[in-house]
Amino acid sequence: LMRPEFTALFGGSALATGMEPLAMLYSDHQFGVYVPQLGDGRAILLGEVTNERGERWDLHLKGAGMTPFSRDGDGRAVLRSTIREYLCCAAMRGLGIPTTQALCLVGSDDKVYREQVETGAMLVRMAPSHVRFGTFEVFYYRKQHEHLKTLADYVINHHFPHLHDAGEKYARFFTEVVERTAKLIAQWQAVGWAHGVMNTDNMSILGLTLDYGPYGFMDDYDAGFICNHSDHNGRYAFNQQPYIGLWNLSCLAQALLPLAEKDALKAALETYQPLYEREYLKLMRAKVGLVDERAGDDELIRDFLGLLQGSQADYTIVCRELSTFSTADGAINEQLRQHFLNRDRFDEWAARYRDRLRNECNRDEERRDRMIRVNPRYVLRNYLAQTAIEKAHNKDFSEVDRLFTVLQDPFTEQPGMEAYAFPPPNWGKHLAISCSS
Repeated sequence: LMRPEFTALFGGSALATGMEPLAMLYSDHQFGVYVPQLGDGRAILLGEVTNERGERWDLHLKGAGMTPFSRDGDGRAVLRSTIREYLCCAAMRGLGIPTTQALCLVGSDDKVYREQVETGAMLVRMAPSHVRFGTFEVFYYRKQHEHLKTLADYVINHHFPHLHDAGEKYARFFTEVVERTAKLIAQWQAVGWAHGVMNTDNMSILGLTLDYGPYGFMDDYDAGFICNHSDHNGRYAFNQQPYIGLWNLSCLAQALLPLAEKDALKAALETYQPLYEREYLKLMRAKVGLVDERAGDDELIRDFLGLLQGSQADYTIVCRELSTFSTADGAINEQLRQHFLNRDRFDEWAARYRDRLRNECNRDEERRDRMIRVNPRYVLRNYLAQTAIEKAHNKDFSEVDRLFTVLQDPFTEQPGMEAYAFPPPNWGKHLAISCSS
């Protein structure tokens, strides 16, 4: 980090031997409407490197300036958006959710004009691939089917090599993309995270969380949570994400029609909903401490979420505190009970929950240990990111560093970090987050 070559290379002012920078072309369905050409408007791919473990990583500069696809924009990123992506990459990695990675961020005194005049910054983003659903769409809608085949073969050979010589490899490739996407979105839902802009150009072909803009972790549980203040109709609300995942996959299936049979693609799409529901229920069973799979679990979990919503209870805090639930005769679980406005309804649910735990001989201490391994103590709440951003604007990056450290180990109680697990203050509950955030 102290070497000038590092600063030059990842600040976008120098190239290493072998780098051939380029901006990637793609199109997308943007809020449900097809846009014929987008592409990397503010990102530049430096190239692909192989690390000591033999893993391939794309190195991307995000906010590096104008490209052929900047669409009259300046190609820059602002400090606040760069910090938000840098921190959320760490948060998602700590939670075990597939994501692009942030290698580093580079600040600048350059002025960038958004809703207001801000300072610029650049993120060095890494991923095994930055190919998106929209990368396939652009060649399909241009009727460039040879390019479409070249792209599909490249992605299969490099990232799905077990399908290289498989029969119907394009349909099988799509089936695996469906599975990865369903599992990814189930993880988002279980942890209470909303992407904010699930356009098809923001969907990774590898099932990674890609492009952190107006994202948000829920504070008070709200199934209809909208984290992007530009999403006036709630297309990308929290409870719409599973459906939008399927909708986006159907757009990808359309783009693959020149390569695969329609019936095979349709059959793959039909696996999405049961895959998603099975994965989500598995994750939620673990969150509430259930081991066995029993009929009625979905209703028990749904009613718990309904209690949270009716009480405007904090999703992360209450799920973590549920680990303290006692199944002992006569236990009232008063501390947990205090989170709910309708105590009678909670008591009714708690009785059902107690019976369910007892029916599988679920010992309290063992369950508590399991639950705190899957219910985070710390998530990247918007107000925490905002506090770090405000300090960074004054050249103080200490809060960014501190948050980065905390978020890498979100399940473990960290001494001196209790404040990072607190619910937001009133000013931090409804921060307006835009695409430029």
